Amino acid sequence: MNFNSFNLHPSIMSSIEKLGYIKPTPIQEQAIPVALEGRDIIGLAQTGTGKTAAFALPILQRLQGGPRGKLRALVVSPTRELAEQTSEVINELGAACGIKCITVFGGVNMEQQVRNLHRRPEVVVACPGRLLDHLYRGSISLSDMEILVIDEADRMLDMGFLPDIKHILACIMHKHQTMLFSATMPDNIKDLAEHIMHQPVTVRVDRSLPPKSVSHALYPVPQHLKAGLLIEILSKTKTDSVLVFTRTKYRAERLTQQLLSYGHKVTSLQGNLSQARRQTAITGFRKGSIKILVATDIAARGLDILSISHVINFDMPESAEDYIHRIGRTGRVDNSGDAFTFVTHEDNTKIRALERILGAPLQRLKVDGFDYSKTAPEKPVGRPANNIRPRRAAIFSR
Repeated sequence: MNFNSFNLHPSIMSSIEKLGYIKPTPIQEQAIPVALEGRDIIGLAQTGTGKTAAFALPILQRLQGGPRGKLRALVVSPTRELAEQTSEVINELGAACGIKCITVFGGVNMEQQVRNLHRRPEVVVACPGRLLDHLYRGSISLSDMEILVIDEADRMLDMGFLPDIKHILACIMHKHQTMLFSATMPDNIKDLAEHIMHQPVTVRVDRSLPPKSVSHALYPVPQHLKAGLLIEILSKTKTDSVLVFTRTKYRAERLTQQLLSYGHKVTSLQGNLSQARRQTAITGFRKGSIKILVATDIAARGLDILSISHVINFDMPESAEDYIHRIGRTGRVDNSGDAFTFVTHEDNTKIRALERILGAPLQRLKVDGFDYSKTAPEKPVGRPANNIRPRRAAIFSR
C-alpha cells in the first residue's frame, strides 16, 4: 500500500510527496481509512510509529473541502514540545491547501496567542490548561469544531490532566468525530473512551512492546558511580546524538554541568526551563549543534528526532510503560538504536517486570577498565547552623 490508496486531495498528496513520505506505517495504514469515514477511533501505538500523520491527514482531507477561517479541528496534547511538533507536521502537510494550524500552551505570553487566534486558524493544537484559559475568556470557541483528537491520552492522565479534559469536553455540546491515541490502554483510558466516543473502532500496533530496531542492555552500577560510568561510556562509544533520562530536574541540571566540564556539547530539558530555553535545547539537539540532551520524562514522548542513536536511562524509569516511551526516542522508522539503562539493587523488581513484558532477560554489561569499587564520598556530619533550618522542617512549618 502507498499513500495514493487513500484517495487524498491532490494538494495534500503534493505535500506528502514533497516531504518524502512513501509508504504508510502500520498505524497509518489502519487508522487513516477509518478516520476518513468520519468514525471515532481509538489508536493504540507506541511512540515513533507515525501516529501524528495518522490523524493529521484525515483532518486535512476533511477541512480542505469546507469553510475556512473557522476552528474546525482541535488536537489536545500533554506537553508543549509535542504540541509544537504536531502543529509543525500539520502545517507542513497542509501547506499546499492553505490550512492554518497554531499552538496554544502555557508558559508563554497569552496575548500573543490571542493575536494568533485572530488569524482564524482551522486547526489548534493545545495543552489542556492554557486551552481552558482561552475557553473561559472567550478567545477560543469550539462551536464549529468537527474533529477532536486526544493525543498521548495515557500520558495526559498520568500528568493529572483528566479533570481538565472533562472540563474541555463539557464545552463541546454538538456531534463531532473523536480520535484518541495512546501507547497503552489502562482502565481510566477505557472509562474516558466509553464516555466520550460513539462506537469507536480500535486499531492496535505493537501494543506495549518496544521498537524491534532497538538493542537493550543493563549496566549494574552503584548510584554514586553513575555519572562516572556515563562519562566512561560516552568516551568509548560511537554515538550520533544521545538522549539521557534522569528522574529529577535537579539531577538533570547537575549531570549537564558535569558533562559540560568534560567538554561535551550538552544541554538539559526539564520543566523548570522557560519555553524559549526548552525550544532552544530541542532545536540545537535536532540540528546537531548539541550532541547530548539530558532530560526528565518531559521529553519521553513526542520528541520527534530521527537521528537519536542512543537513549541512556541514567535512572531506571518507574514502570515498564515509561521505559518503552523513553526508548521509543531511538530506533525510529528505519533507523536502529541502542538503549542503555543504569540499574542498582533497588531496581530489581522493576527489571523483572520489564523482562516479563519483553519476554526475555536483558543483557547485563560492564565497561572494561571502569573502577566499580570506588566508595561513595562521606556526607558531612553535624547540626545545621542556627540560622539554617533543615529543608523538611521548613516545609512542614509553613
